[in-house]
Amino acid sequence: MRLPQLMKGIGIPSEIDLDIKGITSDSRRVAPGWAFVCIRGGMADGHKFAAQAKNAGASLIIAEEDTGCAPQIIVPSTRKAWSLMCANWFNNPAKRLHLVGVTGTNGKTSTTYLIKALLESCGYKVGLIGTIQNMIGERVLAASHTTPDPYDLHSMFALMLAEGCTYAVMEVSSHALDQQRVLGLEFDSAVFTNLTQDHLDYHITMQSYMETKKKLFTQSRCAVINIDDEWSKELIKDLSCPVMTYSAYNDEASYTARNIRPRPDGVDFELVGTGEIGRVRLPLPGMFSVYNALAAALCALSLNMQFEHVITALPKVKGVKGRAEVVHTGHDFTVVIDYAHTPDGLEKICKTMKECSRGRLVTLFGCGGDRDREKRPLMGKIAASLSDFLIVTSDNPRSENPQSIIDDILKGIDKDSVPHIVIANRIEAIHWAIKNAKPKDTILLAGKGHETYQILADGCIHLDEREIVADALTKLNGE
Repeated sequence: MRLPQLMKGIGIPSEIDLDIKGITSDSRRVAPGWAFVCIRGGMADGHKFAAQAKNAGASLIIAEEDTGCAPQIIVPSTRKAWSLMCANWFNNPAKRLHLVGVTGTNGKTSTTYLIKALLESCGYKVGLIGTIQNMIGERVLAASHTTPDPYDLHSMFALMLAEGCTYAVMEVSSHALDQQRVLGLEFDSAVFTNLTQDHLDYHITMQSYMETKKKLFTQSRCAVINIDDEWSKELIKDLSCPVMTYSAYNDEASYTARNIRPRPDGVDFELVGTGEIGRVRLPLPGMFSVYNALAAALCALSLNMQFEHVITALPKVKGVKGRAEVVHTGHDFTVVIDYAHTPDGLEKICKTMKECSRGRLVTLFGCGGDRDREKRPLMGKIAASLSDFLIVTSDNPRSENPQSIIDDILKGIDKDSVPHIVIANRIEAIHWAIKNAKPKDTILLAGKGHETYQILADGCIHLDEREIVADALTKLNGE
């Protein structure tokens, strides 16, 4: 690709005209004739690797300051340049797709799957980009980040377009918005699920976290907002695009869920709008599923799906791996795997399981290392208040001492408030939970969800909780 075409929209005049063979922001991937973009990250500064890239054959360096390597182009923001260069490199495939973005602390993954299902019920082929996996129709591709790097993102858009997708539904993380990974994209509809404490190690304050999330709606033709969330008023303020709102309580919302009736395997409710009402028998449990369904329904309506079709399609949707996922045990107790790893997420899944449990709610959970420490005692307090028994264990300790993380969690648990045990090794903790399960218990394994690994100080190990439960059940059956 010729350089003027590659740099289109960046607004940096250049007399250099090269034929660029490839682009990268990773100096280890540079090949002869490629352009290398120097990006400042949290762990490393790409400017320090410009010489290495040049030695590997880079024909052009894009930087924010003089690297001493010629030829180079200096730009105000290499993150902005990188996003636009990636879009140009793949011939801007997103412009030929209808884009839907979902942001919020919790519920992003489930909501994107529901939106995908609703759109597919209308006959569209839909791509999905998110935490668990990426999808093109029914074809599954691996996902490494909630919102990929711009190169991977636009590569995925190009693949979706080539395989006949009309829509692309994606989770949009606050990190991606802050790091301009979705710069230049225009969304047909964008959804806000909620905002609760998470990622304060990165954003520092909740105000900053909210303002970062709000950026998505400056790139959207329509905003779909949960007005039951306390941050919704600030989020909606000064938005220039049309706003649709949803609520489980507030009649001022565009659409409201009424007469909510939980079931062990799902929840029933009426979806009510101005002059419209439809009964929904949702095959997904919990109040959080009602909110996810509301978000997906309004998003579909914003994309001109008929109300009657939404009502007909919602009862046919399927659950998402690692989100209130029930594991068959063959015994008179239930095992549920859920990704809840924030105070709000843990509270919601615990409340849901408590409502459905016939016996004790036994909650097994931990907190991630090298992440927001303030939420650890909060999660301990929440789990203690809603559970009948706690098993405090490890999540992804990363470089931290697992016991130090557990000690932070225990600060939120009054030793007399709920019976609990500490088992730092998560595999051993799950085996203990299965072995000591009582009839009618619900065992909630919270935190890992869809993940099939655990990140330790010395590396990543395979850890699929479904396999661990199966192994524990085998041992239990043999006793």
